[in-house]
Amino acid sequence: MEKSSETNGYLDGAQTGPAAGPGAPVTAVGRSRRCSDFLRRHAQVLLTVSGVVAGAGLGAALRELNLTRTQITYLAFPGEMLLRMLRMIILPLVVCSLVSGAASLDASSLGRLGGIAVAYFGLTTLSASALAVALAFIIKPGSGAQTLQSSDLGLEDGGPHPVPKETVDSFLDLVRNLFPSNLVVATFRTYATDYKMVTHNTSFGNVTREKIPYATEIEGMNILGLVLFALVLGVALKKLGSEGEELIRFFNSFNEATMVLVSWIMWYVPLGIMFLVGSKIVEMKDIIVLVTSLGKYIFASILGHVIHGGIVLPLVYFVLTRKNPFKFLLGLLTPFATAFATCSRVTATASSVGAAGVPAGGVLTIAIILEAIGLPTHDLSLILAVDWIVDRTTTVVNVEGDALGAGILHHLNQKAMKKGEQELSEVKVEAVANSKSEEETSPLVTHQNPVGPVASAPELESKESVL
Repeated sequence: MEKSSETNGYLDGAQTGPAAGPGAPVTAVGRSRRCSDFLRRHAQVLLTVSGVVAGAGLGAALRELNLTRTQITYLAFPGEMLLRMLRMIILPLVVCSLVSGAASLDASSLGRLGGIAVAYFGLTTLSASALAVALAFIIKPGSGAQTLQSSDLGLEDGGPHPVPKETVDSFLDLVRNLFPSNLVVATFRTYATDYKMVTHNTSFGNVTREKIPYATEIEGMNILGLVLFALVLGVALKKLGSEGEELIRFFNSFNEATMVLVSWIMWYVPLGIMFLVGSKIVEMKDIIVLVTSLGKYIFASILGHVIHGGIVLPLVYFVLTRKNPFKFLLGLLTPFATAFATCSRVTATASSVGAAGVPAGGVLTIAIILEAIGLPTHDLSLILAVDWIVDRTTTVVNVEGDALGAGILHHLNQKAMKKGEQELSEVKVEAVANSKSEEETSPLVTHQNPVGPVASAPELESKESVL
């Protein structure tokens, strides 16, 4: 006979047998439910890994067919759509997030702790960047990549080689791009200095060649100019007060909608990455060099995360608080495990505004950086193939940095409060010592005619007794 049991006030008629206690074995329904929950939470990561594996198998199978350049181009078409979508989302992601972020900041309310927080995140970000550059020079994950076929499917440019750019002109181009002359043009063109070689003949028969710089524009989004304009626009909207609230709400809504678009694009990543990886494997001459380069990239990234998260950040915490950082981090094992499993984080620095709280959001940041410095984004597929590995340790280090930053601010706040309480107690002691002087100048002792003739002593005594 089927028995019904009541659990948490609800009647459950699906359970048979005795009521399940704390030590009862897990039922098949419970196991399937947990399994389905796990698959639902990690669906994007599992699909991405499946896409990489399927792409590797597809490329290995088609590699023996000796496909032509045209056939490889058609094979890479679904992956090309993924890269185009990622580049498409860069402009609204950067502009809307920075405008809404800058408009939400109130510099006057930051105070001392706010300034310390900005300095902390700026210091840790710069140290992480310096560490990454150092590891890249030491490990050299891209060494040997020149032996691979070009990523544009062998279509070589037969034009003349560009003249090396001078350091001064590179710096001036950076400043020029910060202030674009046309915002519409800045969305697809970048200012760049080129050179003309002019030959001069002197009267003595000597020939001299002079390299003269001139202005050109190259294909590529001017991210630097758009970032600066978005930040300034956000601050200007904040200064407008109530008049700028409607436009701020517009950019906030636009930013939220962009995040939804990013999450939709991430669901297309497994399919696109399968064809990207497959086409790359078919295209490359030496697969061993490709695998070695990606392996060194993963090793350099994880090693940088270990050094930054295990040495740099704890050292900063110890210097500012004089406390054991690892004892503090022991209480964060559960958040670290959650961050590693879900690859989801709350970003706090301006450099990671574009890194949305979605899986593989860091790839968008890499695409933004590549666009900003004028490097091609068509090889982004190689990073997409292994980002699901690197993004996990990246997320853990981000969570650790935010947690240590909060711990530092808490310590400094407690220290300031104790100092304030001590100063207040000293003030109270001084006030008690001066109580007699306060009594002599009591507001109860008043003069009815302060501007008239001076009253006699008996009159004053009578007035004080009345009061």
